[in-house]
Amino acid sequence: MRTFHLAGGCFWCLDAVYRVLDGVHDVVSGYTGGTVANPSYEAVCTGTTGHAEAVKVVFDPEVIPADVILDVFFTLHDPRQLNRQGADVGTQYRSAMFYAVDEEKAIFEAARDRAGGYWEGGIVTEITPLPEWYDAEEYHQDFFAKNPGQGYCLAVALPKVNKIRSSYAPYIRAS
Repeated sequence: MRTFHLAGGCFWCLDAVYRVLDGVHDVVSGYTGGTVANPSYEAVCTGTTGHAEAVKVVFDPEVIPADVILDVFFTLHDPRQLNRQGADVGTQYRSAMFYAVDEEKAIFEAARDRAGGYWEGGIVTEITPLPEWYDAEEYHQDFFAKNPGQGYCLAVALPKVNKIRSSYAPYIRAS
């Protein structure tokens, strides 16, 4: 198993997308990259803790290659937007990849370089060492599945899930 820590806007979207991929064994929404121990969602939303909303993606690289996990990441959010994704604005919504070992840094840099061929303009995705990780509150875990009729899920998360289902059909989990 491998684990990547990725931030690309609201963690609800990343969580929803990665859960549809075959070979992904777990997705945990959480906070990393900040200066406050054990931050709450409310504190992170103020933008003063320095944390990003992120997901911890645990996957089997024998089923889904690491490159696919990372290409999905760069497909499902706009890595050119500094400290925002659409209407979600603040450093907590930044595009970032947090590496636990140096090998991950190289893999992340290669994925960012590949994405540069897809996205015109400069990619602002941070690639930094993984600091302390904090799991988000339970109600954020698998939020999309638990709240399918919620407005944000319908307007923002669902189109991203559908885009990945279409673009990465060979890697979609059988229902």
